[in-house]
Amino acid sequence: MRKSFGAKPMTYPQPVFIVAAYDENGVPNAMNAAWGGIAESDRITMCLSAGHKTVKNILKTGAFTVSMADADHVVECDYVGVVSGNKVPDKLEKAGFHTFKSDLVNAPLIEELHMALECKLINFDEKTDCLIGEIVNVSADEKILDENGNIDYKKLNPITFDPMYHTYITLGERVGKAFSDGKKIG
Repeated sequence: MRKSFGAKPMTYPQPVFIVAAYDENGVPNAMNAAWGGIAESDRITMCLSAGHKTVKNILKTGAFTVSMADADHVVECDYVGVVSGNKVPDKLEKAGFHTFKSDLVNAPLIEELHMALECKLINFDEKTDCLIGEIVNVSADEKILDENGNIDYKKLNPITFDPMYHTYITLGERVGKAFSDGKKIG
């Protein structure tokens, strides 16, 4: 028997994205977002309302970064989601985050968050709040790479949002091999 919860924005896991962009004066701002995902091999889509300072910045500059929030920075990542850049212009500084400019897009990377998508704005629909970005690059700090130079999710330690309990959780252990285990079924 199943319990019905109605139409709600619930999927598991929901990545916690920290979306960052510069304003017209080059001042960085960031926000916490959990409603989004990969749309194509080089596209990310997110549901972000036009009133957010970060969204206003993206619309002005045409570029943004999407960092993966991690367990080591839960408090800081939550802070940039609960405080508005429209009211607190230095919220990144207050969170203790430091930024540097991406070499590929006109947007800030957050030093403390070790993996990010560097993106160009493709489209923003104010009616649906749907933002689509082209992924120009994925950058990762060497701290989170394995011995083969690939991103190690355990070192990254990303958090996900639990919409039922409004909590953040970490990912668990590997349980299978994608594009392989299913081949066992005749």
